[in-house]
Amino acid sequence: MKTRIKICGLTREADVEAAVEAGADAIGFVFYPQSPRFVSPQRAAELSCLIPPFVTITALFVNALPEDIEAVLEQVPVSLMQFHGDETEADCCRWQRPYLRAVRMKPGLDLLQYATDFASARALLLDAFVEGYGGGGQTFDWSLIPSGLPIPLVLSGGLTPENVGEAVRRVRPAAVDVSSGVEISKGIKDAAKIAAFVAAVRAADQEKDA
Repeated sequence: MKTRIKICGLTREADVEAAVEAGADAIGFVFYPQSPRFVSPQRAAELSCLIPPFVTITALFVNALPEDIEAVLEQVPVSLMQFHGDETEADCCRWQRPYLRAVRMKPGLDLLQYATDFASARALLLDAFVEGYGGGGQTFDWSLIPSGLPIPLVLSGGLTPENVGEAVRRVRPAAVDVSSGVEISKGIKDAAKIAAFVAAVRAADQEKDA
């Protein structure tokens, strides 16, 4: 099965075009003001004009106020929401749109319980636990992921063109999500790294199916 690929934290036209050209399945915009990859709803709306049909537009929020989420949904053609803060399942379901629930992985976390608590999520997005929000470009111990989870997984946290192939082969996630691993600097992507990342995932998919 094809592993879906999301390129997150896009802020520039050139980066959106590079992600689409490389074959990304989804584009992520960050609406968390403290992030160096933050974009306003107006800016995201401009960038969304470059995204063709069948490429999913994802909106990332961290403990956002309802009015701020509404502003995004009014201006940006969001297909998938992504929650990284302390949102409850009711908070995530309030918007009546498909959503991903981020999980900050660390030893002792009960991922099976998390899957039960957010059974309505389209998938759980697994990221590294660091101070603050986001994975900080760090990987986590993939052996912490239990087998038999009832909902799909999106693997994130420290993925790069160099390690994503191994991640796909070992974890077999439904999708992978990358931000810092394809950047020159925070919020500025590298088209060659994006292309290499996508190529590494596709090569790993072929090995799985062989």
